[in-house]
Amino acid sequence: MTGRMISISAQRARYVAVDWITSTVAFLLFNIYRFYFTKETGDLAGFLLSRKLVSEQLLIPTAMLCIYWLSGYYNQPFNKSRLQELVTTFFSAVLNTAGIFLLMLINDVRGKRTDDYEMLLILLLLLFVMTYAGRLTITFLTRRRFKKRKMSFKTLMVGNSEGAHRTAEELGTPKGARYGYRVVGFVSIPGEREAAGEKAHSLQEIGDLCRQLNIDQIIISPEKYDDQRVLELLYDLYDLHIPVKISPDTLSFVTSGIHLEDIYGDPLVDLTSPRISDSAKNLKRTADVLVSAAALLILSPVYAAVAAAVRLTSKGPVIYRQRRIGIHHKPFTIYKFRTMRTDAEAAGPQLSGENDPRVTKVGRVMRKYRIDELPQFWNVLKGDMSLVGPRPEREYFIRQIVKEAPYYTLVHQVRPGITSWGMVKYGYASTVAQMVERTRFDLIYLSNMSTMVDIKILIHTLKTVMTGKGK
Repeated sequence: MTGRMISISAQRARYVAVDWITSTVAFLLFNIYRFYFTKETGDLAGFLLSRKLVSEQLLIPTAMLCIYWLSGYYNQPFNKSRLQELVTTFFSAVLNTAGIFLLMLINDVRGKRTDDYEMLLILLLLLFVMTYAGRLTITFLTRRRFKKRKMSFKTLMVGNSEGAHRTAEELGTPKGARYGYRVVGFVSIPGEREAAGEKAHSLQEIGDLCRQLNIDQIIISPEKYDDQRVLELLYDLYDLHIPVKISPDTLSFVTSGIHLEDIYGDPLVDLTSPRISDSAKNLKRTADVLVSAAALLILSPVYAAVAAAVRLTSKGPVIYRQRRIGIHHKPFTIYKFRTMRTDAEAAGPQLSGENDPRVTKVGRVMRKYRIDELPQFWNVLKGDMSLVGPRPEREYFIRQIVKEAPYYTLVHQVRPGITSWGMVKYGYASTVAQMVERTRFDLIYLSNMSTMVDIKILIHTLKTVMTGKGK
């Protein structure tokens, strides 16, 4: 592969195209079956070419792609587990069958339950078998290309010890070749014993090296698995926006959050992704978009009223903009209603404490009910943030936090949130020590991410807002 984004996009497009084709064929075969089973009047061609059937034939397979996307099947188009592929395809077929029944077939029930069940069963089997056959073909051909080394991920090994070179050799064996890793270089980790006679690049060169070689993957393979050292490396590697992986062979804080599903496919743990299923990731993002769009629309009168209050009671802009650090250590601009004087940080970055004299009268009310954070729904809609996730901080404070708590680096696996488990259980922090203390709750959230946990955090946040228990 010549480039990570191009190759992933192309592979994902293959799955999408094949899913659409197989779903179209399956739905066409079902309509043929339905014509003869229900004994429709007229001929088959007239039935299939009717305006209603033609529109359904075009729209239904396209709508099915939405379910396939929500299932998370397209998130990781390489190194798929066959068992996960089978299970995901089956449940997608069940959901699509239920959707087609509720939207199209519910008025075609014949009164005889066995006939209705038979029709649904045929539809389910056609959708499952056709879709799974198409997917399995691509997965099989891709795996064969990996084994024959016709396709591979350009991989950079961070580590130049004997152990790092053994890992590289294992990935080059016929057994390891199925994962597609092709190690093209090594990077020395300061303080480690390097393999005799082996040349390596320095950590300072890694950015230019990744760009020059079009690196697809980075594998951290230290001589000794030390959590703090691994997290320090990860903090520097996030800026490259390339998947960073590590072997889960050694039990440690960094790899303790892996789930059983990780052992089916790739033998390495991706440190740049949270330990939740791909379907949960997509459902979370879908909820973010829908809720934030609705909030921006429904709360528009509130936005106007707050903007007028800020404008009339203090000099300066209505919206306060600040640079924060988001997912994969990517900077973004966060938006809030201004609650402080415009010269609040004339002496440099400062955290806000209780009874902060820099806060305006209107700002104090907004902070109490967290009204100042309403503009962040725009950040959520844009994709900078999520409804729920660790609170985004400034680089100035992140450097201080990481010195005391290197594990803070892990919060950059996910989008930061308007609210978080740390905000619910701890609240605002007025010192770096308190920020470190609050980080513990964010790490608990990372290890327990789920739709239900997000809902609980949102409910607790609403209670805080309604009771005015914000800072």
